[in-house]
Amino acid sequence: VHFVESGGGLVQAGGSLRLSCQFSGFTFEDLSVGWFRQAPGKEREAVSCISSSGNTHYADSVKGRFTMSSDNAKNMVYLQMNSLKPEDTAVYYCAAGDYNDYDKRVEPHYWGQGTQVTVSS
Repeated sequence: VHFVESGGGLVQAGGSLRLSCQFSGFTFEDLSVGWFRQAPGKEREAVSCISSSGNTHYADSVKGRFTMSSDNAKNMVYLQMNSLKPEDTAVYYCAAGDYNDYDKRVEPHYWGQGTQVTVSS
């Protein structure tokens, strides 16, 4: 399993970024994919995920601002981040694993290398 993440960077508060994650070694039929993030000094947290049925779920902190999508033919997922806030600053990770239907989140088995997102105030 391999991931290539891109799209991170520095943006001012209120701005937008689009993260991309291309994966190999599995398909959406095998595993579900999610985005996670880890801010300095904080634990890694789930941001969003797509289940194998195509349903998306979001952390309350990003609902209405972030949109996750997928391109099954290209084995890619995206995270469109709008109205960014300084508290969104973190390393964002693409991950794949089993879908927890009760918690509406991915239980990761595989992780990407991460991409830094920095939002200035």
